[in-house]
Amino acid sequence: MIRSALAGTALIAGLLISPETAAVAIAAGVQSGAQVTAADAAPFLGDWTLNLQGPNGPGAFDLSVKVDKDKVVGEIANANMATQAITDIVKVDKSLILRYTFSYEGNPVDAAVSLSPGEEGKLVAQIDFAGGAYVMSGTGVKKEKEKPKE
Repeated sequence: MIRSALAGTALIAGLLISPETAAVAIAAGVQSGAQVTAADAAPFLGDWTLNLQGPNGPGAFDLSVKVDKDKVVGEIANANMATQAITDIVKVDKSLILRYTFSYEGNPVDAAVSLSPGEEGKLVAQIDFAGGAYVMSGTGVKKEKEKPKE
């Protein structure tokens, strides 16, 4: 209960930043990014569990990155957030940046998921909410595909 209240307070504080300022802040980090190709996204394709830590504690997100009609797209969700489609994806150096907007208490909040190759097949992951007002960092682990039932 306390974590939810603290997370809500952090997000509300982030909403005090105008949407234009947040968009500029997120865009500034990926200005030099190029539109991602299927080949660029190959190390990131699949279904992932992001285990992140933020100022108010841990959080887990389900992330899916795939190629649909020659375009790299994604979806992200967690226990407190409905599934969000992600279509704004760029590559910066060896990292993939997935940007999306979701609604929090009727207000749009920009978010940017940064993924970089990590050790042992894991990802180094970070989600930047509201132009840096709230940041969560950690790792991503690829989900095991379910084996067909015989």
